Amino acid sequence: MNTPLSPWQLQSEETYVPICYEGKTVGFCSQDSANRIIKALNDREKVIKQKETLFRAMQLVCLDLLRVSGGDLNQVNEVMRKYIEKIKRPKHGSKAIAFLLRDRQMELDVSDKEFVRFCDSYKLSLPELREIYNGNKPVNDEQLRAIARIVGKTFEELKDVRDGFSESELRVLAKLESQSAPAVTDDELIEN
Repeated sequence: MNTPLSPWQLQSEETYVPICYEGKTVGFCSQDSANRIIKALNDREKVIKQKETLFRAMQLVCLDLLRVSGGDLNQVNEVMRKYIEKIKRPKHGSKAIAFLLRDRQMELDVSDKEFVRFCDSYKLSLPELREIYNGNKPVNDEQLRAIARIVGKTFEELKDVRDGFSESELRVLAKLESQSAPAVTDDELIEN
């Protein structure tokens, strides 16, 4: 009945167990697979509940902050959004470059002292590293060339990271653009 070339085969010695959700059977699979699936799904449920709890806690903290400061309680979502924006990993600018350096140090699994020596061997000094991490000054092209060699990216890639716009900057630009004078059409140019 079972031939090695047959796409459909009977595995009578294999046992399958039911997977249930809230008391209802939703599928069958091998014991090993069932254990992994159930663990993953239950872990996901825990993460969702933790996320909801953290969201609610943040909402309460922001409400308390607005009450203490005498702010408008209807602005709680705006305050939450601002705090969330502050903790996001930057995609552009000097701080994004600092994150790339920190990632590289973690990849190399070296101490701060060893990483400083490593960077110095690529002509990026300790004072320059401090400035980058503190965000005191923008990263210049010379530093960017050294950082490119340190993190294993091209100068152009890092230039895009350094010079790109953040989401808040894009929102400001969009807002300014929407407030500016309407664009001139081709027909209006021809008439004038």
